[in-house]
Amino acid sequence: MAPLLNDLLSTDSDSDYYKCWIEWFINLEGKEYFCDVDEEYILDRFNLTNLPLEVPHYHKALDLITDRMPSTPLSDELREQIEQSACHLYGLIHARYIITARGLLKMLEKYKRGDFGMCPRVYCSQNPLLPVGITDQPNIKGVKLYCGRCEDVYNPKSRKHALVDGAYFGTSFPHMLFQVYPSIKPAPSEQRYVPRIFGFKIHKIAELHRWQNRQREEQKKRVGPASSDS
Repeated sequence: MAPLLNDLLSTDSDSDYYKCWIEWFINLEGKEYFCDVDEEYILDRFNLTNLPLEVPHYHKALDLITDRMPSTPLSDELREQIEQSACHLYGLIHARYIITARGLLKMLEKYKRGDFGMCPRVYCSQNPLLPVGITDQPNIKGVKLYCGRCEDVYNPKSRKHALVDGAYFGTSFPHMLFQVYPSIKPAPSEQRYVPRIFGFKIHKIAELHRWQNRQREEQKKRVGPASSDS
């Protein structure tokens, strides 16, 4: 649950003190994949086109994200709804922001630090990962992690990361990053694991068995009618 601004500023220790809602949000456990979206970007209504139609309590949620105090008291139920909408709205804005020049630069720094983790594939040699969505539609799939070396996607190790909506990163982000910064695109991995039994490649044996089975089936089809006539 997201706090309203007065809660953000009234913490007991310096370590819990955040100057704004966005700073609080991106420091939550499980939100480490997010970068901070510039307030100037959020305040430009052109960047938020169509979002009012997708987010309940849009204007109040936007006020919360931009640290504008509510002018009237809110019921606990309405407050909770606005807090949820603010988190969802920030995620949708984030997906748009990270494919801008400024957003790509911020995510590049996180990529270089390995904030998104390393590829679990042995032959990728700990290549850094990037968050990606399987779909751009929210509330369908959680975020995945894309490896530029093997060009495959993986589930996050942390359950809290896995629960983050993939639409908050979108399907284009990793590929856009490599387009803008081609020097960071890793070379494809040429190494492939080859299964073997007693030194023999399994796939070669399997191919031989499939070929033998096809030959038997074809032979049965050829001799079948003759055998039945006799």
